[in-house]
Amino acid sequence: GDHVSKIYINPTEKGEMNFCLNIYVVERELLIRMIDDAFVHGYTSFVRDILERQIEHLDVRGYCYDGYVAEIHDMKSYFEENMKLLEEENLNALFSGNQIYTDIPNFPVSTVEGHKGRLIFGNLGNKYIMAMQGRFHFYEGYSMKEVTFPVRVMKALGVKTLFVSNAAGGMNPNFKIGDLMIINDHINLFPEHPLHGHNYDELGPRFPGMGHAYSERLIAKAKEIAKANDIRLVEGVYVGTQGPTFETPAEYHYFHVIGGDAVGMSTVPEVIVANHAGMEVFGMSVITDLGIDGIVEKVSHEEVQKAAAAAEPRMSFIMKEIINQFEEL
Repeated sequence: GDHVSKIYINPTEKGEMNFCLNIYVVERELLIRMIDDAFVHGYTSFVRDILERQIEHLDVRGYCYDGYVAEIHDMKSYFEENMKLLEEENLNALFSGNQIYTDIPNFPVSTVEGHKGRLIFGNLGNKYIMAMQGRFHFYEGYSMKEVTFPVRVMKALGVKTLFVSNAAGGMNPNFKIGDLMIINDHINLFPEHPLHGHNYDELGPRFPGMGHAYSERLIAKAKEIAKANDIRLVEGVYVGTQGPTFETPAEYHYFHVIGGDAVGMSTVPEVIVANHAGMEVFGMSVITDLGIDGIVEKVSHEEVQKAAAAAEPRMSFIMKEIINQFEEL
């Protein structure tokens, strides 16, 4: 049921506190009562106030201060154990196995139609990969730490390169529905930053640079592969917004004026965290609808899915070729 699973309180010599609350879903009042109990024997009201103020910033759904790093390591251990079982079950398959998100302890669950919600582990050419079929979005109610948690786990498991894809609305007048757009930069318009709050030095630096968020060598290779196989590619800046509404004509216009070529409701948080963790990133958008001045088309989730499915074989081919043609990824 609703509960606080652990509370660690360690007073330092200066009278400050290092603490961690591993929280699932719990009422704030219950936390306050537990804090009251914890301070019955000798703790000052001043220290209690410090702890109370910290509670205001905790994500009620999940990951807090030192507990966040522990969750990453716990998930790393879980997958290391289970990947071995998956490999043993199906050694000769292209993909050695998969796990549904709902079967993974403490793992977020994708709630969006069309997102299958499973992790796939296996060999793709000469590389061993971990793939997500379905991501987690900020608009689903998840915190940014939950949205980006899989990227942290991937890094902990030894993944060096992150390939991200999305469906996006195009604002560039040269774009067509069904185009594949290489993401060469992004504009972050999410109301919450994925690195907001305490920084863990073991996960990455406090102030990571984002001047080269998308790998230039992988972009160059994608263009080379597309040209050799007569695949139309466009390139541009992706604008990340919280959703879940599709854009108004005025919003499309604004996003284009500030430098955007396509807009969507994902990707940017994961890319920021991947860069924070020192991972190389390649991103691609499928242009599923258009929001060009004078040509704003009526759009629905079903139409977006249909356009994305039609473009998927071309996008998958390019990504597979990039993976196979680089020795070090």
